[in-house]
Amino acid sequence: MKTNLCKSSLLHITVWAVVWMFFSEPCLKAQDDAIIFDIGSATISLLSEGERQNGTGILIGATDEMVKNAIPDGTYTMATNAFMIEMGGKVLLFDTGLGQKTIDNLAVYGKKGSDVDAVFITHFHGDHIGSLMINGQKGYPNATLYVSKPEYDYYMSDAEMTALPENRRGAFTTARDIFNAYKDKLVVFTPNDIEIATELIPGVKGVAAYGHTPGHVGYLVESDGQKIFLWGDLAHAMAIQMPYPEVAVSFDTDPVKAVESRQKLLKYMAENGIDIAGAHIPYPGMGNLVKQENGYDFIFMCSCGGRFPYIAQ
Repeated sequence: MKTNLCKSSLLHITVWAVVWMFFSEPCLKAQDDAIIFDIGSATISLLSEGERQNGTGILIGATDEMVKNAIPDGTYTMATNAFMIEMGGKVLLFDTGLGQKTIDNLAVYGKKGSDVDAVFITHFHGDHIGSLMINGQKGYPNATLYVSKPEYDYYMSDAEMTALPENRRGAFTTARDIFNAYKDKLVVFTPNDIEIATELIPGVKGVAAYGHTPGHVGYLVESDGQKIFLWGDLAHAMAIQMPYPEVAVSFDTDPVKAVESRQKLLKYMAENGIDIAGAHIPYPGMGNLVKQENGYDFIFMCSCGGRFPYIAQ
């Protein structure tokens, strides 16, 4: 993906261009929480479920100085995103949001659940698997479901399940119901480090990013030499975890491992100029990294470099 940064010069749109934009689609309007970017000959589309402000209560290892420097008012924006990539004639979904909203978001781009050819899950938290089942039926009836082996093994483990109180075992039941529903088109794969990751399908590699969950993964997508890394929950609190990658969150199953994965992958993305899409990155959910002395700046993709789907008024 060619990086597009917001520059004032790009905002000098002529009056005639504005007039053309206004009248060229008289029966359509832009969807204000959706955007499409190119990745080589492929496209990536944001499936947003909105944003909220979070506080410092979930942060682990954030000192008062870090908070003062990065989020002086003690809050930061956290989004909930999934992503659709169209590549090689296929419709690929990366995570599936909280539920019906993801199906509704697909419709903004003219797609139905039945149009999806493959679903790649980063991990089995509820905000990533929510639309795999809708009202007891598969949300993506024609899709192959990709799940990392460590994540699959964790949720299939009776020992792991019974080690939890009964009121916390529901996630295991949900995961097993999903595995059973998709069993005829379920691919359980072993991810590798990003340097040696192997393709799951042409242009998509599964990358180990353990820590947030036992089998958390990211997906490196490449088209015509352009790359983007869909990192799932490698970071939640962008405003503080980019300048201070050593900060973890209480959602992490293994905070130490999560920090290790984040530091390694941030370094690799920055050094190799790879763009990023993340489940909790604020709009437009994508960007790239610039290395600083102690951490990183995250540079959001500018909407000026994308395009918007249009829906009937």
